[in-house]
Amino acid sequence: MQALSSSNHAVFRIFLHLVIVTKYRKRALTGPMIDRCREILKDTAARWGCSVVECEGEADHVHVLLEVLPKVQPSSLVNNLKTVTSRRLRSEFPALRRLYGRRPVLWSRSYCLISAGGAPLEVLKTYIRNQDRPA
Repeated sequence: MQALSSSNHAVFRIFLHLVIVTKYRKRALTGPMIDRCREILKDTAARWGCSVVECEGEADHVHVLLEVLPKVQPSSLVNNLKTVTSRRLRSEFPALRRLYGRRPVLWSRSYCLISAGGAPLEVLKTYIRNQDRPA
């Protein structure tokens, strides 16, 4: 069993799988860009009290497995991660600035965010159905 985290009034272990895609699905990312993106994501997530468990990508998207705190609003975290990585990658890799012209963009406005980890849903449903309900 994996160790749980705790705060004053809660015990938790929350994982989120984030997928962010380049604007227009352009094949803009290189290996060094993905490596740098991973470093930026780790640094930014740490400032939120979160951690990057895994991170890898392809030329047009990046997958990130995050462990988050219950007080973190996922949409705000994702927005910050996308903003910081876009700004820093574009400043460090001039090829990205040329690719999108004058527009200060790298990522599509959309993203995919999925809760991850723990037991499969059917196992949880069965566990909940089989509670010893009082008469």
